[in-house]
Amino acid sequence: MTQTLTMYTTGGPVEVPATIRGVREALPAELRATFTAEAETTAVGDLPMLLARWLMKAPTGYEAEEDALVARVREGDFTGVTFPDDLTDEYRSAG
Repeated sequence: MTQTLTMYTTGGPVEVPATIRGVREALPAELRATFTAEAETTAVGDLPMLLARWLMKAPTGYEAEEDALVARVREGDFTGVTFPDDLTDEYRSAG
């Protein structure tokens, strides 16, 4: 049984691997050796952050939408962007 977790991207939720092997296999081939070397020398308590950081490099199918959003913001179009100062505690409510 493949272990997964849900990662939320601008394009929507994506099921991603939840094991070291799964993350490695999800990465582009040219990044796998670097990931493996880093994973093998990372302290146990730091593994969740390591895996999350590397999962951000794995293809999700939403790359075009993510790239378009970044380009739009870099051009100065902040339509739909919420800044931390504009947030209230309402977004934390689980309902």
